[in-house]
Amino acid sequence: MRIATWNVNSVNARLETVVRWFEACQPDVACLQEIKCVDEKFPAEPFERLGYNLAIHGQKSYNGVAILSKRPLEDVRRGLPDGGEDEQSRYLEAVVSGPTPVRVASIYLPNGNPIGTEKFAYKLAWMARLQAHARDLLQFEEPLVLVGDYNVIPEPRDAEYPDNWKTDALFQTESREAFRALKWLGLTDAYLEADGAPGAYTFWDYQAGARQRNNGIRIDHALLSAQAVDRLVGVSIHRDVRGWEKPSDHVPLVVELDV
Repeated sequence: MRIATWNVNSVNARLETVVRWFEACQPDVACLQEIKCVDEKFPAEPFERLGYNLAIHGQKSYNGVAILSKRPLEDVRRGLPDGGEDEQSRYLEAVVSGPTPVRVASIYLPNGNPIGTEKFAYKLAWMARLQAHARDLLQFEEPLVLVGDYNVIPEPRDAEYPDNWKTDALFQTESREAFRALKWLGLTDAYLEADGAPGAYTFWDYQAGARQRNNGIRIDHALLSAQAVDRLVGVSIHRDVRGWEKPSDHVPLVVELDV
């Protein structure tokens, strides 16, 4: 099973590029972030034509997450289940059915900038909520794959120029500590487990020739439970998509499991 995560930065604005990638790569499951549309405005037809079942948790103009799967989706959950009020659509979870069911979540973690504001406080509070829910999910002792745009640069090696990010919410000590705390629950960073080579960036800003200078960062992550890590075959980052016409500023990350 090939499970992809991709912040598409508006699915309707980049539909041709997104569909082109789906046609070429045929992921079994794809978790999308920042779809930037309400559920009924999601362009379902081209994906259904390719054989995908859809679960959408959208929001007008901002945020929004989706899960597309060639296998049926069950136990769909929209939003974190702690009862907290949250108008931002950032979390979507489902069980991908099959001989070995896999629980997946599409996550769009808050950016948090600028630091020292309520936006940064919201980011940290949201990460604490995610950690609490992940702790509950791990009790099921099943293959669990939490993927998405985490908006966290975990280590200096995950940025080409780490000094440039010292005042950014993505690289603050509190953000990085919260990400480590999530992993310490018993989750494994799939890329580090399968490859770990430096320079594995998933985001390049549109400005100042960032892609041409490889001024990138690794902020799109796949965190796996022990039961999923045992089935991990490999991880790939589709860097070439960043050079396509009208690309997202992120590229797809694909995790392959033997299920």
